[in-house]
Amino acid sequence: MIEASLCGSRIIVWSKEDGVKLYSMGYYGKPVNIDKPKNISEINTYLELSLLEANYLVEKGIIVVKDNNRVLTKEELFEISKKHYRLFKELYEVYKDLRERGYIVRSGIKFGANFAVYKYGPGIDHAPFIVHVIPNSAEIDPIEIIRAGRLSHTVRKKFILATLDETHKKVVYYMFDWWKA
Repeated sequence: MIEASLCGSRIIVWSKEDGVKLYSMGYYGKPVNIDKPKNISEINTYLELSLLEANYLVEKGIIVVKDNNRVLTKEELFEISKKHYRLFKELYEVYKDLRERGYIVRSGIKFGANFAVYKYGPGIDHAPFIVHVIPNSAEIDPIEIIRAGRLSHTVRKKFILATLDETHKKVVYYMFDWWKA
């Protein structure tokens, strides 16, 4: 099992070999000071995981996260994560659903969304989707949808809203397609 350490709102895999192993398993984490390595041989540094990635990898039994040399339970890590992320539960469920569908999920902050979603991986292909997570009960301003749609069109990505359907315990996706009348 791979060991990682809680450092504020990030998780660090200190073993460079374990970091390479995790990254090669599905582009988990970000090698410190290396932007989108195209070849695994380029990675010779620590790996930084987001709390979303760490929760997923803990749930899958791939890593353990330690805080002051004490292994955190899955529930403890989830509670810590909720303090650092607004809507963590919803974000995590969408992240997990996309990963379970075989997608590579990265931060989408530079696109004004929660996630950039790849079919193959960063540095391999461009993310065809940007996903923004909203609570099921949220009211959506149509102007925000238009703004997001224009941005996604400019960067050539499909814009998707994702929400958690608590009744049916599943993630629901709404993809917008832009066309001229």
